Parts: sequence; structure tokens; C-alpha cells
Amino acid sequence: MELRMRVVADHIANYATSPLAAFFSWMPWELTAQAVQAVEQLLPGLDAEYELSGNIAVHRTATIENGATLKGPAIIGPGCFLAAGSLVRGGCWLDRNCIIGPGAELKSSFLFAGSRLAHFNFVGDSILGTDVNLEAGSIIANHRNELPDPAIRILYEGTVIETGAVKFGAIVGDACRIGANAVLAPGTILPAGAIVQRLSLIDQQPHT
Repeated sequence: MELRMRVVADHIANYATSPLAAFFSWMPWELTAQAVQAVEQLLPGLDAEYELSGNIAVHRTATIENGATLKGPAIIGPGCFLAAGSLVRGGCWLDRNCIIGPGAELKSSFLFAGSRLAHFNFVGDSILGTDVNLEAGSIIANHRNELPDPAIRILYEGTVIETGAVKFGAIVGDACRIGANAVLAPGTILPAGAIVQRLSLIDQQPHT
């Protein structure tokens, strides 16, 4: 399997059999950069269990509390829960049983089944695998405003990938645990099962 496919598939087991397989030839930062177009492309393939309002599709078993803000295009899957005060925008796809807690913001991102933003989180331009949990206040940053050249570079399997993207968050593998007030810097790749300690910074920016 070529590199562009393995970057996600090595860490998220269900990626290749999910609706996102339609974009398997895209690099992850290409998918998040075109999240609006990708989600709009998926909307016509949904079944009758989804209620469609404009370009927002919500499964009939999902719960959207009063005070949650949902900006299309978006797909909210079975059993998902969006709490009051949460914000979903910029093209987002949520598989089944995902939680976006109060004060949490999700932007241009794709969440696989059972992933949870507890509360007061920001996740931007990212792909989260199955059963990922973010404790309160943890952040996945999507822009390097501290660098004169913000283009994101990723070190993967000894190769530096020049993404050309100025906004990209992280690939978070299945069953990862991100502790309270931790930060993942742009371009982070976490393998399945990784644990990020509370108050820590994960920054994998290559220096060569």
C-alpha cells in the first residue's frame, strides 16, 4: 500500500471500509482542506434514517441539545450527542456514538465511532479514529502561527512530508487517550492506543 494510503490506514483500522474510503487516494491534509466538498459528496448516499435540513444530515437517533451550533455541511451519525454550547463547523463527519461536549469546537474534521470531545476542546482539520477520548481542555491545533513559514511538515517513517498545507491538525489513531489541557501541535500523528499525559505538548515538527 503506498504511503498516501498508509498514513491514515495504519492508525485507523476502519478507514478503508468507511464512507471515507471514497477519498482514499487523498492525503489526510487534502481531505481536511476539502472537508466541505467531501461531506457534501457523502450526503446523497445517506439512508432514510437521516433527517436532512439543507446540507446538514442528522441521524434520527442522534441528540442535538438546544444551544448547540451546527453549521453545514455536516453528517451526524447514529447515537451521536452534541451538547449545549458545542460548535460543529467547516465540514464535519461524525460516525456513530460520537460526543461533542459543552464548549467544544470541531472544525473540518472526521470522527470515527465512539470518539469523544469531553468539553472545552478544540479539534481542527483532523481525523480521529475509533474510541478516541479527549479530556477537558485538550486541544488539537491546526495552524503554526509561530513560524515564518506556516506550511506544515510531517516526519513519517523517516520521511519528511512537505504537505504544503497551512492548516492541518492531527491523525489520531484508534483508542488514543488525550489528557486534560494537553496540546497536539499541527501535523501530529498518534499511533493507535497512544496515551498523552495531562498538560503535555506533542510536537513532531521535523527539524531537518
